[in-house]
Amino acid sequence: MKNLKILLVLVGMLFLTSCSSSSNETPIETNKKPCENGMAGDFPCNGYDLLLNIPVNTFNAKEVNDSWGWTDPTTNKEYAIVGLDNGTAFVDITDTEKPVYLGKLPTPTISSAWRDVKVYNNHAFIVADNNQGDTGHGMQVFDLTRLRNVTNPPNTFTADTRFTDFGKAHNIVINEATGYAYPVGTDRTGTYKGGPLFINIQNPKSPISEGGWGTDNYSHDAQVVTYNGPDTDYAGKEVLIGSNENEVVIVDITDKSNPVTISKISYSNVGYTHQGWFTQNQQYFILGDELDEQKFGNNTRTVIFDFSDLDNPKQHFTYNGPTKAIDHNLYVSGTTLYLANYTAGIRFIDISNIGSKNITEVAYFDTHPENDNANFNGAWNVYPFFKSGKIVVSDINRGLFILKKQ
Repeated sequence: MKNLKILLVLVGMLFLTSCSSSSNETPIETNKKPCENGMAGDFPCNGYDLLLNIPVNTFNAKEVNDSWGWTDPTTNKEYAIVGLDNGTAFVDITDTEKPVYLGKLPTPTISSAWRDVKVYNNHAFIVADNNQGDTGHGMQVFDLTRLRNVTNPPNTFTADTRFTDFGKAHNIVINEATGYAYPVGTDRTGTYKGGPLFINIQNPKSPISEGGWGTDNYSHDAQVVTYNGPDTDYAGKEVLIGSNENEVVIVDITDKSNPVTISKISYSNVGYTHQGWFTQNQQYFILGDELDEQKFGNNTRTVIFDFSDLDNPKQHFTYNGPTKAIDHNLYVSGTTLYLANYTAGIRFIDISNIGSKNITEVAYFDTHPENDNANFNGAWNVYPFFKSGKIVVSDINRGLFILKKQ
């Protein structure tokens, strides 16, 4: 009898082991792909997991471009806003295992490889540029609180407002502290020669033009801040840092009727002065040049300026990345620089020792595993400002990625 009991126990254990083994062999499929042994699914990585990837064709589009994010202040839900060649998509990414593609705001004109979006006061502001002569897009304004009540997604949305005091713009900049939007990369033949326009958006659905600045040529991109950096001469002033194709310009735009150029600075081997961002303390400005990798054959180059004295900016040092890929948009959050590096994906760079001329890549996620060549494929933009730590990445060829630090 005792031997029979032992035999039954052994058979039971064998059955449970068999079930457990079978379960391990067929795990439940999830959107999350942990970064393990240098790979997250098909993507090379270091330090960041893949939470979600939504392909371009899900949005009925051919290409993805810009991206941004919005956190609903009432529900705390998180949304990715994704620029497309033919419109703008809105995705609820609160639960990346159950993402919801809520819908799309179509372009009001023709498709464009260049679309840009920013958020102010629970509204998205969208501009577009193209090389086919269309100058009528203007600025679409979309009330993001409408996303709370979407039924039967994906919906086709209409804009709440379409502001047409201007036509095309390559990018849009918003200073949330003042409630002003600054379309840049506008018509070179216009009044402001492609420089920033000043638009009061304090009432988001009723924008008001308040002039512009066209003294120092075409502005490809810019950052506008209410200044609280080390130069006390400009404390509390509204300051624009323009990436103007071959130089960086610093402008006091506090008085919209009388903007004043503070200073300018350039650097060696200019390819195309593309876009940059302040460090948290507004002492250093970190710039990406989009075309130097192609023109001069260098690795990804990031130029760091010391803006301690806005009247006398100085080049601080240059950082070269590990690949030949072209750098695109970059942003700073805390002591990390988040760089959308086209074919090299997203690079995460520790800038805590920037004052000592020492910044270090500490992680990466390669959304374009084919190569790191100096061409225009891969990661266009990165949005690193969600409190949850989710990182939004828009990849031209592979759509929307959501990443998170391990």
